[in-house]
Amino acid sequence: MEVKPMPVGIDSYCLVSQDLNSFEILQWTKARGGAGVQFTALPEYSEPGQEIDLGFLRELGEFARAENMYIEWGRARHIPFDLSSGCWQPVLDSIITAVLEAKELGATVVRSCSGGLMRWHNRLPATEVMLEEMVEQLRQAVPILQDHGVTLAIETHFEFTTFELLRVFEQVGVNPGEGLGICLDTMNLLTMLENPVWATRRVLPWVVATHAKDGCIRLHEEGFETFTTPIGRGSVDWQAIIPMLARLTPGVKLSIEDHGGSFVLPYFRSTFLSRFPDLTGQELASLQQLAMETEIRIQRGEVAPVERANWSEICQVRVTENIKNLKEIQEQVLGATLPG
Repeated sequence: MEVKPMPVGIDSYCLVSQDLNSFEILQWTKARGGAGVQFTALPEYSEPGQEIDLGFLRELGEFARAENMYIEWGRARHIPFDLSSGCWQPVLDSIITAVLEAKELGATVVRSCSGGLMRWHNRLPATEVMLEEMVEQLRQAVPILQDHGVTLAIETHFEFTTFELLRVFEQVGVNPGEGLGICLDTMNLLTMLENPVWATRRVLPWVVATHAKDGCIRLHEEGFETFTTPIGRGSVDWQAIIPMLARLTPGVKLSIEDHGGSFVLPYFRSTFLSRFPDLTGQELASLQQLAMETEIRIQRGEVAPVERANWSEICQVRVTENIKNLKEIQEQVLGATLPG
């Protein structure tokens, strides 16, 4: 099977604190050797509920193509509940809007993320209820996605595990390439108690976009803690993951996402662990091994969490480093030189 080098870009979320407009984000990325941007949002339209001008999207897409850069879009939601109140909230309209926006940009992938550490508290409906309602909404969305040639890429966020997403696709009745896919966030997998290599292998045929993000998992008094790191210094095994992604057809982009902050996984609580019924002892043991390796890195001074409040001060330097690191790792693994 042919192995193809993947373009390396960023997710705009990396630079959300930097007071750059959308065109400047593209220019910033290109100046640092990046190949494109996955836009989580547009700085020009930052007010809640603010409608985006389609002409602006068309202009932004044309600008990206003139610079020979890719664009992916990220304004969809897939969980039909308000995650602050737990009230039912349909998402079909948001998916349709995101699809039409993507068409104006010239993007064929729309990342979907509803957000929220749902299993960390009890105020929301059970995961099983959310999944059941989501399946019904996605069944209605699939024909629209297929008609427009757009794939809804559900992010491996803090919502559902790869096991659950695979069951969703089966229940919706779609195969890879039929309107639904996955945006693989490599570090978020750790926070959902999944080994990044194992999880990537599970969902590989469905991956259509990425959040290329590194991070560590370490032991914590409540269980585990995860935090982001510069690419190449964390628990994500890029030497194993990159060859898998590079064999995908159509090819995917490596869109780097990075940010400050850390996440506590209270898996010592039986109620918390029970919310991950697919977690095996073998996979949990692999996470414990990664946590032991993290402790060695911490003792050597190689990694440490970055407070979210401090991210804006270091983000440009770190994202620049991430682009360089990921391109170098990919060249080493695939034996191919990337442009830029």
